[in-house]
Amino acid sequence: MTIRVAAVGDIHMGPDSEGLLRPAFETLPECADLLLLAGDLTRHGTPDEARVVAREVRDLSVPVVAVLGNHDHHDERPEEVTGILREAGVTVLEGEGTVVECAAGRVGIAGTKGFGGGFVGRSAGEFGEPVMKEFVRTTRRSADSLHTALKELDEEGCTARVALTHFSPVADTLAGEPPEIHPFLGSYLLAEAIDTAGADLAVHGHAHLGTEHGMTAGGVRVRNVAQPVIRRAFNVYRLGSA
Repeated sequence: MTIRVAAVGDIHMGPDSEGLLRPAFETLPECADLLLLAGDLTRHGTPDEARVVAREVRDLSVPVVAVLGNHDHHDERPEEVTGILREAGVTVLEGEGTVVECAAGRVGIAGTKGFGGGFVGRSAGEFGEPVMKEFVRTTRRSADSLHTALKELDEEGCTARVALTHFSPVADTLAGEPPEIHPFLGSYLLAEAIDTAGADLAVHGHAHLGTEHGMTAGGVRVRNVAQPVIRRAFNVYRLGSA
């Protein structure tokens, strides 16, 4: 048996899109064991938009695990957005992990929004003005929390582990995006955290013009599941055997 992970990001829901994804989500028990939401669930991070997302995923027959994206922070009320989603039964992660029990085994999901900074050879440094140092430290803290969460899940004896972020851990899945904005789409620090702690799959969104398939230097599969990339309600990825 394999663990079937459905995933999508960047659904950018608002009042005019209510009900758009619900019919597809209701088919999830036929093809997946859980659903991962890779951030940018709303357009501007307002509570009203979050309620639309909540109604879309409430009472699904599979567990739903999410991270927020930059759009979900825009209205500066991420705690309210998180609360609304949690009331609908969504497990929202930020620097922590959770375990989902499936028929084929226990899936550990470590989640964080992540942040930018760029990739090896073309990355920002923690040097200079305070605002620049804080930019890089934000990513480093996010990566450190992802590493800790993945390690803790390993100690819990999970059958498989997934790293769930909004920002990308690799440049591979940004192919198609202008190179000039790569530093604002992800950071190699996330990939380092994934490789050193270990994972079976990494899922992210954010890069609408990117490419679905990528890989970390350590050989972990990376998938960009931004809806403009996968062009469907979700994709399903299969992990290992129980």
